Parts: sequence; structure tokens; C-alpha cells
Amino acid sequence: MQTNVSIAEGIYLIGVNDRRTALFENIWPIPYGVSYNSYLIRDEKCVLLDTVEFGCEGAYLDRIGEILEGRELDYLVVNHMEPDHSGEVGNVLRRYPAAKLIGNAMTRKILLGYLGDLGDRFVEVKDGDSLSLGNHTLHFYMTPWVHWPETMMTYESTEKILFSADAFGTFGATDGAMTDELTDLAEYKEEMRRYYSNIVGKYGGMVQKALAKLSSLEVKTLCSLHGPVWSRQAGEVIGLYDKWSRCEPDDEAVVIYASMYNNTARMANHIADRLAERGIKGVKVYDVSKTHLSYLISEIWRCRYVVLGSCAYNADMFPLMGLLCNSMLHYGLKGRELALFGSGSFGGGGVRALRKFAEASGWELMCEPVEVTGTATPENLMKFEPLADAVAERMKAGRK
Repeated sequence: MQTNVSIAEGIYLIGVNDRRTALFENIWPIPYGVSYNSYLIRDEKCVLLDTVEFGCEGAYLDRIGEILEGRELDYLVVNHMEPDHSGEVGNVLRRYPAAKLIGNAMTRKILLGYLGDLGDRFVEVKDGDSLSLGNHTLHFYMTPWVHWPETMMTYESTEKILFSADAFGTFGATDGAMTDELTDLAEYKEEMRRYYSNIVGKYGGMVQKALAKLSSLEVKTLCSLHGPVWSRQAGEVIGLYDKWSRCEPDDEAVVIYASMYNNTARMANHIADRLAERGIKGVKVYDVSKTHLSYLISEIWRCRYVVLGSCAYNADMFPLMGLLCNSMLHYGLKGRELALFGSGSFGGGGVRALRKFAEASGWELMCEPVEVTGTATPENLMKFEPLADAVAERMKAGRK
């Protein structure tokens, strides 16, 4: 059984770590696990904010009971209906038959598909509504499409805590340190960006609207549904989400390639070597066949300068490179600068398809694409010198 953590007077985190699930949402690898967070406020009225995934913590209801110490639960606030956070809603309502469920109009609509009509047990709230619990007061803010249409956030104005649903979340189990008094943002930043870019990234515009709506609130503590509770570093976490939702990159470069017989791989490594020779540090190189899509998306979110290379495959780009490019079009990421390269044996196609991606994405080409026929001979590798020159010059200009 995990420990219930007091994060303020009368406010508790009931956190669950999942280190058994291999794929979050059955698609994204979580090698460091993931946490599901639920929160309980004990006051004149007692309220539970969100639940956890069904079956991930067999003692979940008992842990709620330990905090309540025999008292009844008055309210269950559902900020987000995704099953990893609403999985125990039915069990909670059965254990506490007098409890009312608080949500918005879209919450009610989605609930119908999971639990049916709750009748007068459902209390609908609108943007700006509030609820007094005694010493604590909850304020409800609608933040649709961060990242489901019903998503809302709940602000507790006494302790200045924002219960933010999936926003400000991260992959990674909490490893015993469930608040940032015991851990540091640096431990989570990479997995937080991977979580943001893959789960929330498509909805950057809606994240910006939510941040604007909440900008007048003094937030001392962030209580997300994934990851540690952020108090000491709450401002930094909000700043990262602001940056990522504006598609603002670092002035760094990433080279991502697709290769069947190692020729395009050698070209990718040659480009990275030539960039290093020109004084560009920290270039990362990835093979789309070896690195999961989620990490590549996260790296493109990080880097302003993106170099993509593909061999030809059925007169098109390599399928996994095509999957990456289609994913980036789906996310709608803007403001990247692009260089393209590739190889073919007869008719080509990889670079031609990458050009179509460049046009569709709106990313600026830093130079003319380079495509060679055959193996990575010294003569063929020399053809990439102008590409390396162009990328290095653009990066040096951008870093001034």
C-alpha cells in the first residue's frame, strides 16, 4: 500500500505508481512507469478530486477511508473523464451513496457512455462557479481540449492550489518522491516534454487559452493527474507548458534518418560529423527504425533545426519516416527549419516524398535537398558538404 501524502492543511494526495504497464494508452512506451494522482480535501464538506485507473490500486477505496476516518464523502469532482482518471468513479459512488458528482455539461455527456444517467447525483458546474467546503473554496474553470473536450481545472483559493487534470503532467513514476520537496524538475523534464508533445501537443492553442484564463490566479501548488506535486518549481513547470504550447524550440539540431542497408545511415552520421566540425555541438542522431516515434516527436518539439533523411521505398519515403512526417502534420507543429537528404538505387522517391512533407508542414527549407544514388562512397558523401554548411550557418546565426 502506498502512503497518503498531506500537501496542505486538510488536503491529501492519493497517488498510485504503475510500473507494470508497458505502453501508456497502449501506444507510448513508459520505461520509467507512470503515476495516477487523486486528491482528497477533508473539511466541513469532504471532496475527492478525480480517481485513478480501474484495478491499478486494489486498496484505493481503503486509502480514501483512512483519510476520511469514518466521515462521509460529500462530493466527487471529475476534472477529466479519461479512464485512467475516472476508472474508479463507479466504485467510489457505490461506496459513498450520498456523494454528488461534480462536472460540466460535457462531463455528463461522456459519463452516460460509462455509468449511465446519474440523475440528481450529478451537479453541473459552469465556468467560474465556486463551491465552499468550509475553510476551503473550490473554483471551477473550463479548459476544453486540454486535451479532451470536457476537461476542466479546479482552483482551491485558500491554499492557492490548482488541480490541473492532465495539464502539467509527466510520464514517470514518482519513485517515493511524490512532491518536489523531495525531487527536482530536472529528473522529469525529458519525460514531461515527451508527455506534453505526444499527449497534449496537438492542442497547443487550447493550452494557450487555458493559461490566459488562469493567468490572474496565484498558483502556489500544481496538482496534476500525472507526476509529482509541484510547489517549489510550479512556476517553472507552467513556463515549460507555455513554451511548448507556443511551439517555441531550443536552438538545437536533430538528425533523423531511415535506412535499409546502412547507406542513408552513413550519410546521416556524415552530416552530424560535418556539423560538429563546423562548431555545432549537441547534435542528436536517430534511426526511425530503432527509436520509438514518441521520442522522435519529443526531439522535434525540442529542436528548431530538423534534418530528415530517407532511403527510397516503393517510390516513396521509408514507411516509418512517413509515419513520423504524418504525425508531425497531425500535431501541426510550426516554426521548424528543415534540411532533407536521402538515397535511392534507381528511381528514388524518398527525398521527393520528404519535399511534399516540407510543403505541407510549412517548415522552411534551409537548403536544397540532397539525394544520391547508390552507396555512401567518398564522392557521394562530399555532396552533403553544402547541406552541412547551410545548416551550420543558419544555426550560428540563430544562436547569436
